[in-house]
Amino acid sequence: MGETSSAALPTLRLLTCGSVDDGKSTLIGRLLYEKKLIFDDQLVALERDSKKFGTTEDSIDFALLVDGLEAEREQGITIDVAYRYFATSARSFIVADTPGHEQYTRNMATGASNADIAIVLVDARKGLLTQTHRHSIIVSLLGVRHVVLAVNKIDLVGYDERIFRNIVIDYRKFAESLGFRSLHAIPISARFGDNVSSRSARTPWYQGAHLLEHLERIEVEEDRRAAPFRLPVQWINRPHLDFRGFTGTIPSGRVRRGDPIVVAGSGRQTEVARILVADQEVEDAEAGDAVTLSLADEVDIARGDVLAHPESRPEVADQFTAHILWMSAEPMLPGRSYLMKIGARTTPASITDLKHRVDVNNFDKLAAKRLDLNEVGFCNIATTMPVAYDAYAENREMGAFILIDRQTNETAAAGMIAHGLRRATNVHRHGMTVTREAHAEQKHQKPAILWFTGLSGAGKSTIANLVETKLHARGAHTALLDGDNVRHGLNKDLGFTAADRVENIRRIGEVAKLMTDVGLIVLCSFISPFRAERRLVRDTAAEGEFIEIYVETTLEAAIARDPKGLYKRALAGEIKNFTGVDQPYEAPETPELVLNSAEESAEALADRVITELEQRGCIARL
Repeated sequence: MGETSSAALPTLRLLTCGSVDDGKSTLIGRLLYEKKLIFDDQLVALERDSKKFGTTEDSIDFALLVDGLEAEREQGITIDVAYRYFATSARSFIVADTPGHEQYTRNMATGASNADIAIVLVDARKGLLTQTHRHSIIVSLLGVRHVVLAVNKIDLVGYDERIFRNIVIDYRKFAESLGFRSLHAIPISARFGDNVSSRSARTPWYQGAHLLEHLERIEVEEDRRAAPFRLPVQWINRPHLDFRGFTGTIPSGRVRRGDPIVVAGSGRQTEVARILVADQEVEDAEAGDAVTLSLADEVDIARGDVLAHPESRPEVADQFTAHILWMSAEPMLPGRSYLMKIGARTTPASITDLKHRVDVNNFDKLAAKRLDLNEVGFCNIATTMPVAYDAYAENREMGAFILIDRQTNETAAAGMIAHGLRRATNVHRHGMTVTREAHAEQKHQKPAILWFTGLSGAGKSTIANLVETKLHARGAHTALLDGDNVRHGLNKDLGFTAADRVENIRRIGEVAKLMTDVGLIVLCSFISPFRAERRLVRDTAAEGEFIEIYVETTLEAAIARDPKGLYKRALAGEIKNFTGVDQPYEAPETPELVLNSAEESAEALADRVITELEQRGCIARL
């Protein structure tokens, strides 16, 4: 097989991208073939399939070595990211071959997210295309700083130097603003091997390195080694009472025994006592090494914390701006709660504002209220706990994250942090003279958010009003929020689309949280049809202060009750986006209380809520 397979070789992660039929898969296949990295049985199958599909007349179609399923071959397209691994005497390679179609932008981004260098293929007959621009912009956005412009199919234009030079001039002009550190252009014929793994006699006018030579020589690891030291803690390693280590893979920088070190979140400082790599104690380690650090002092460190050098600490914030590539078939709606995974930490997060959508064909900024599949947007994001990060442009590993749909557990988006948004110091009442505990003690109660949810006509407002009346009679301090007082003021600019409903609940949750900060018991009566938004309010609230109360009834009973005649109008088509008619209601899965308004009176159900508050210690028992 290959010339060498040593695991010690420096690995280069490269991405091939370009428009459909530019020859990405053919190029990888040709590389593997010329370096004798194809098994005999693979070569036989390749020759057989080349004849079967007839894409290259009587010669071998090297694209078939990389393309996946036979059904995909018959369609003439590659629709997934195919990874190939090979090595030469100089280094080892991981190659990602990505689809060229616009609808598979997310696949292409997946391949680019870990790449050190991108090979952008351009058909010499066609020159730069929209997909060339699109893929180059995404490559830049995802932090790839080294690019090879491979002008392919140079044989089909008679190995014309002028055509090659013009394409290179056009691409360099286009790429001026993309921030590439190196850009090397090569005329190639992937089909016939010109300038792929050896210099071609048919391009005597080209004096540069052939493709493989350039890939073997380019230095990319120094970028990561030169960056400040970071270690996201993935595991607390405690095999016995005499050892406590913090394990993870170093994404950037170097660390030596005796170096001072700080926990990014807490600021607690100590120094490195021992460094272990593969159970062997070493003096130092660098980017790419999987290590266990033992520290000189007992320091409170948890999974997800980041260790750093005290003089070059990462940012720590709970709000920041970021580019996100939307990867879900369900649209992105600002205000909806997702799980953010950044490094080894997972925390609830929400997109609080979509600043603009990015046209990845030309980098234009477009107004938008949501993102659909494969679209890129620039957003404000808030997390429920502070996270340590670096700007993605400075440190890809520390600035990258994914958003996970909390309902389906699918990856909804890939994100790249631009910079932090500093909150005012009093947002969480940090350092305030009168604390939330003091406010609550003065009122002789514990704050809480009573969240009444259910269909229109279920009896939410009736029960909430009764509960507030009973609390008032007992001297409790309360506030009541419902559609009547919120939508006529704070949220009068919102309608009833899915996006507006999400924003409606987000704002109400923030207001309710501020009210609990001053010790109030807040009663919120809203249909709030989506579980994700109710979960967002729960995550916003202090621990144990959110009480979800599901006022249960059947749709038939709600329609029969219909005090405002809304169902009648919705069924007649006069009201759009009405919950239960043309918009779904997602019932709570594990509410703190379930109140069946068809089986008990509103008075009895209100008493059940009062009893719950007594049991939780929010109010004193009578």
